Amino acid sequence: MLCIGVAGVGEWGKNLLRNFCLARDVRVKYACDPSEKNLASATALFPSVLRETRFEALLADPEVDAVVIAAPALLHFAMARDALLAGKHVLVEKPMCLTEADARELAALVHRTGKTLMVGHLLEYHPAVSKLKGLVDSGELGHIRYVYSQRLNLGRIRKDENALWSFAPHDLSVILYLLGEDPISVATRGEAYIQEGVEDVVFINLEFADKRMANIHLSWLDPHKVRKFTIVGSRKMAVFDDMEGTEKVRIYDRGAENVAGFSPFGGYVALRFGDILIPQIDLTEPLKNEVQHFVEAVRAGKPPRSDVHDGLRVVRLIEAAQQSLRRKGVPIALARPTGP
Repeated sequence: MLCIGVAGVGEWGKNLLRNFCLARDVRVKYACDPSEKNLASATALFPSVLRETRFEALLADPEVDAVVIAAPALLHFAMARDALLAGKHVLVEKPMCLTEADARELAALVHRTGKTLMVGHLLEYHPAVSKLKGLVDSGELGHIRYVYSQRLNLGRIRKDENALWSFAPHDLSVILYLLGEDPISVATRGEAYIQEGVEDVVFINLEFADKRMANIHLSWLDPHKVRKFTIVGSRKMAVFDDMEGTEKVRIYDRGAENVAGFSPFGGYVALRFGDILIPQIDLTEPLKNEVQHFVEAVRAGKPPRSDVHDGLRVVRLIEAAQQSLRRKGVPIALARPTGP
């Protein structure tokens, strides 16, 4: 049995606690939170879980194999660092930390200690995203031309982080996962309409090699709740709409291509309108998949899908996007990522 301590059992942490308590081959020994109210609420259905207000108690307990960190983002780096130094495996919520320098320090610690660090890039464990990954890797969509995502809602408006840091880890992690490479530049525009200095609407443009592009629209000031990814390939196109109940992925046999011609004016552009396929998707809860993947990665001693280097790539991108945002959309060139 893998012995776990969950640090931070507020709005999202209580979901992690629930899934770990129900996971195979896991014993959750601690729920840790400075709020007694959060502890009482989160452990109501799991009375065997010990309540603890001090994170240090989890690190000092030799029975605890791994800690799950769902604290405010500002605390992620220090808590993950201390846990690795205490010999614990770590699952830390997104973003892994707030600077590339801190991300590299965590990567170096993982290399030095041999412990597992996994980042809670939840959508990488969504069955619909797994389907998209299969479509991309198999070549069914053809050469990927561009990807765009929308993560919009009216609320919840935050004060401690802007829409970029709050939302972008989800979309960036999926885009990097699907395309399998890092962008060569990022340009970001946004505005703070409600609170001075806290951008509530953000647009991110990513440039990749081979003319591929990605665009991300983030907002908590929008009339619609939208959670959608669109992938446009040279052969087919695919859409993942997470607001759909069951038909989350649609594959469009549509496209446009240049056709050679024999007229004096040369060729022409042919449009193709084919069938729309709605594949069956396993609707397993993504968080359940993420939790089980972490357990299996720790037991097997293998890097998880969203490992420390995945976390580093995302933090590096958001930091560059924030720099572009401050400079009113000036593109920031990105060097090829190197090791920690």
